[in-house]
Amino acid sequence: MNDFVKFARQLYADCPYYVPDLDMDIRDTFDRKKNTGLEYSDIQPFIAYDKEGNTIGRIAGIINRRANEKWGTKNVRFGLIEFIDDKDVSAALLKAVEQWAKERGMEYIQGPMGIFDFDKEGMLMEDFDKVGSMITIYNYPYYPKHMEALGYEKEVDWVQVAIDVPKEIPQKYVRVSNYTKEMLGLHIRKLNNEDVLKHGYGKKVFQLLNLAYSKLFGYTELSEKQIDMYVKRYFPLIDKQMLPVIENKKGELVGVAITMGSLSDALRKSKGTLFPFGWYHLLRSLKWKREDKAELLLIAVHPDYQGLGVNALFFSDLIPIYNKYNFKWAETGPQLENNVRELSQWKPLNPSLVKRRRCWKKKI
Repeated sequence: MNDFVKFARQLYADCPYYVPDLDMDIRDTFDRKKNTGLEYSDIQPFIAYDKEGNTIGRIAGIINRRANEKWGTKNVRFGLIEFIDDKDVSAALLKAVEQWAKERGMEYIQGPMGIFDFDKEGMLMEDFDKVGSMITIYNYPYYPKHMEALGYEKEVDWVQVAIDVPKEIPQKYVRVSNYTKEMLGLHIRKLNNEDVLKHGYGKKVFQLLNLAYSKLFGYTELSEKQIDMYVKRYFPLIDKQMLPVIENKKGELVGVAITMGSLSDALRKSKGTLFPFGWYHLLRSLKWKREDKAELLLIAVHPDYQGLGVNALFFSDLIPIYNKYNFKWAETGPQLENNVRELSQWKPLNPSLVKRRRCWKKKI
């Protein structure tokens, strides 16, 4: 496992665009006491060595039983895949997962994906010269070439949206947000830690995400234990000013935007470890000297309110805050290329579509 964890850092040691995972997060992925997703998933890491005992590749096979049951599939997922530029190595790694999966009755392999939708997913297909982020995969340009040579095909593509933060709220957002307030009775609410941890808003947020994302490709609803894990682990790190929620007249949660300042530079400086000084770089970026990019991690709107301009409320609230924090630009997480409604909401901000990434598939 030490070799598995350290290999990515060795592979990308000279790459200025790679943003490392924290070592502890990779280890926790395989720990049944810490990863509640393993209650309904099987996971098997594999590692490749050369004759001299040097690490030359890694991969994890994942069988998400709940996802297969929900979507009527017999899929194995591969994730955490890294390899040197040698097709024998990539072929051996993927073959190991394919064989492991066939022994368990699986029929197709897909990836890179994680156990659930909030894990990193999608192999980078372009923009290899752009710095990655803490929530996305970075890989070298030779990775997709290996996948094509091994007979893998496109299943879906995701794209990310990059925007420059405007100094003023676009008038379209002003008009639409006023409409949603007056006609739909919606309003922004800012949470505090007590709301999140004691008054149940943390759970409400993830229950809304489950509802809003339920029909998206590969999505598996988070269990109560997973929700509790996310709330306790991640919500305390997020500046609640950058986490607006939207309620209706009844006080029901109908929308949430989870955003935060980028930690890309801090994670690169930390080199994937919290000790001895990695924690300082992360804390400094979170609290004192922010990077110039905001991460738009997740935006979700209740299905009954989708298409009614609810997102304009988020942007009208966040743009002044981003300017206050001196964010110059913002970037979303991966969004499905065919999710036209989701992608069209960015139009008033003159967006750029960047960092296309792919989920590959193959019959085994």
